[in-house]
Amino acid sequence: GRAWSSRGMEASVGSCWAPLPAWRGLLRGLLLAVLAVGCCWGNSVERKIYIPLNKTAPCVRLLNATHQIGCQSSISGDTGVIHVVEKEEDLKWVLADGPHPPYMILLDGNLFNRRVMLQLKGTSRVSGLAVAVAKPSPPQGFSPGLKCPNDGFGVYSKDYGPQFAHCNKTVWNPVGSGLSYEDFDFPIFLLEDANETQVIKQCYQDHNVPREGSVPEYPLCAMQLFSHMHAVTSTVTCMRRSSLQSTFSINPEIVCDPLLDYNVWSTLQPINSSGKVDPEKEVIIVATRIDSHSFFWNIAPGAESAVSSFVTHLAAAEAVHKASDIHSLRRNIMFTFFQGETFDYIGSSRMVYDMEKDKFPLRLDNIHSFVELNQVALRNDSILWMHTDPVSRMNESVEVQVRNLLDILSSSSVGANVTLQEAGYSQPLPPSSFQRFLRARHIPGVVLTDHKTAFQNRYYQSMYDTPENIRMQYPEGLSPEEMLEYVTDTAKSLAEVATVVARALYRLAGGANNTSAIQADPKTVSRMLYGFLIKMNNSWFQSIIKPDIKGILGDVPQHYVAVSSPVNTTYLVQYVLANLTGTVVNLTKEECLNPEKTPSSEKEMYEYAWVQGSLDPNSTSRVPYCVRSTVRLSKALSPAFELRQWGSTEYSTWTESRWKEIRARIFLVASKELEIITLVVGIAILIFSLLATYFINAKADVLFSIPRDPGAVAY
Repeated sequence: GRAWSSRGMEASVGSCWAPLPAWRGLLRGLLLAVLAVGCCWGNSVERKIYIPLNKTAPCVRLLNATHQIGCQSSISGDTGVIHVVEKEEDLKWVLADGPHPPYMILLDGNLFNRRVMLQLKGTSRVSGLAVAVAKPSPPQGFSPGLKCPNDGFGVYSKDYGPQFAHCNKTVWNPVGSGLSYEDFDFPIFLLEDANETQVIKQCYQDHNVPREGSVPEYPLCAMQLFSHMHAVTSTVTCMRRSSLQSTFSINPEIVCDPLLDYNVWSTLQPINSSGKVDPEKEVIIVATRIDSHSFFWNIAPGAESAVSSFVTHLAAAEAVHKASDIHSLRRNIMFTFFQGETFDYIGSSRMVYDMEKDKFPLRLDNIHSFVELNQVALRNDSILWMHTDPVSRMNESVEVQVRNLLDILSSSSVGANVTLQEAGYSQPLPPSSFQRFLRARHIPGVVLTDHKTAFQNRYYQSMYDTPENIRMQYPEGLSPEEMLEYVTDTAKSLAEVATVVARALYRLAGGANNTSAIQADPKTVSRMLYGFLIKMNNSWFQSIIKPDIKGILGDVPQHYVAVSSPVNTTYLVQYVLANLTGTVVNLTKEECLNPEKTPSSEKEMYEYAWVQGSLDPNSTSRVPYCVRSTVRLSKALSPAFELRQWGSTEYSTWTESRWKEIRARIFLVASKELEIITLVVGIAILIFSLLATYFINAKADVLFSIPRDPGAVAY
């Protein structure tokens, strides 16, 4: 009986343990499922804990030969309790009274000035800053740029016009605070979306506002900002580190990049881009800048500081090309758009360098005269000021040519709603690309501006240099397409300036016909202002670019030079110029993309572009075509980087630091006591889990032993 009973018992136990491998597979599957659910649940928990701020712009670190400027966070981001500062009295809580430092300040845009920022810079009670855009723009003006822009890199120095050096004669940007050129050791972000700003304020109101005189209780609303920068000290240091990494490392970690892009240029009469212009051939250069800057990365609307001038320039180029006898003119005209001028004349210094080194089709000796369009949208009483260099005019031959240039410009304004006046013989040149050419050679030239002395622009190099700053206004209720075509008063005004410039250029080039037919088109100016200031992704820009770069058409235009090139502005200026001055040619797509295969294409003289074209009215497809023009790009990288002279005082040395991530978020933070308790409990649970695991593992042979097969029992 015992034998049977024993066998029966063992059979019974065996039958319980027989499916164990299946159970193990099931457990493994359940474990994977739990991990997957846990991962998803973790993401869900993160979304419940954090509110990301998606429409922000950071202040980043820039470096030159001697300094670092801008902002950065710690490597793991900076966190602080939010405090809203809407008036200066609110700073007292942050700087002295508040019991929960460090603080993340939500700062009203009207308080974002040098005085307030230097107070915050000097305390450890501030871990970061979020700036709300002031609406309307600060009436007193706001310019984080320098009072003397590009000081030390223009023509005036101790050796050339020392009385004009360092803006001794004229302070061009009197409202300039220099804030963009300070170095902050905490992150500063711009809040671009008013809705996100309101979310932060509501979180602050719900959790952080003191009630009935008592300090706010936990949990408190906090913000975390990530903007750690890799580069430190100066361009010399970061470029040396990057160079060593590139030399000795298989996977080099570059810490900074030079600011660079491309200049855009074209000529009235085609020239051989791979050859050299005849030394006897004279060329008139008309120039302007196409970049701007502000305190925050890639926030550079530049309405007055850049767009007003290069749009006027483009309109003038179109008007001159409409003259019937342009190919028989005695002198050629070169239309030039410089990139990186905000940062110590990157584009113009590179073009001068290339001309001196015979790396450009033109030489400096080919330049007959120089006409530059600077800020031109804010004219008082329709007056346009003509600035010349008093030092070079001491040379008699230069004086004669400058006087002729001024006379032609003045007479070209007869009958137009523009009055040209000379700024004065004792007045130096304002910050301008022309100064870089004067450093190399005495060239007759003039800079046209809307200001006689200090800038009219109260928002120079700031986020407030917007369409409103140049008085662009549209009627209510217009669709985007209607706004594109609507001719604003600003467009009419700039078209008048473009007309005067075009007529003067025609006469300077030797044109003898009546100039009344040379007229800039206000409608074209309107389209350009809308595209470069309000919405890049519009039907006109879509129709004039190549299909493979249609991704550049973002919504809100910005004109920062950056480190990846070409930037959107460069591409668009290139294709707008080609559209306005080029010719539609009857070539197939294959012939247009490979013009060297067509004998009559004159590839050395022209550039060809296969553009998208407008939408067919009867379908959703486009009607592409081929444009032939003289528009080309040339490198806008400071010669300092070509020469590896990273500490140069002759050329721009600006670089931009690299970073890993830029992001911002808000959340509720618990008290330190609760965090410590949570940590202690967590450690206790961890220790208990380790001990339990150890004992279970030690007794595993008992707890998880598998009985022997009953058939193997010996009698």
